[in-house]
Amino acid sequence: MIENQARFNQALALFDAANSEDPNQEEGQPKELLYGQRMSDMIARFAPEASEAAQLAVRAQHIQRWKVPRNTYPMTGEGYHAWRTGLYAFHADSAGERMRVAGYDDAMIERVKKAVGKRGIKSNPDTQLLEDVANLVFIEHYLLDFAQRKPDYDEAKWLEILRKTWQKMSAPARAFALSGKIRLPEALVPLITRAISQ
Repeated sequence: MIENQARFNQALALFDAANSEDPNQEEGQPKELLYGQRMSDMIARFAPEASEAAQLAVRAQHIQRWKVPRNTYPMTGEGYHAWRTGLYAFHADSAGERMRVAGYDDAMIERVKKAVGKRGIKSNPDTQLLEDVANLVFIEHYLLDFAQRKPDYDEAKWLEILRKTWQKMSAPARAFALSGKIRLPEALVPLITRAISQ
């Protein structure tokens, strides 16, 4: 239930305006603008009764991601994790700033920042829902392209990636992924089936 539709719409518009500045293009649109729209589409399909905070969080999850490139951190495993952790805080702060402009109070801003910042996965419902939606969007829209960009990964590596993705999802999200309500990358269905059945 959206408490104030005009305020909610303004926050989404501010998120989209920020993401429309993305210099990277995908399907003729700024990459992160398209990503945010896909996230909102997925939460509407998977959890149409989702809280206002969760709906805001999924739209803002990658807000202005291009401003923190991977190569600004060491190109190591530790560097990758530090980059991801830094991104969570960056996205949360960027979302919070725009929510304040739209007129949200501190309590709702903090709730959204907690989800966008990936705090409390498995214990915070908004954070877990964001994680579920992000993984469903990854499977439907990005998994095949990711596979094509990693030709050096062997089957064991792919099984590991798919299992880790599956483990991060809640039981309802797993059921939704297998329900026929998302488009699985056809070429990878046998591998996905093996990954989740072992």
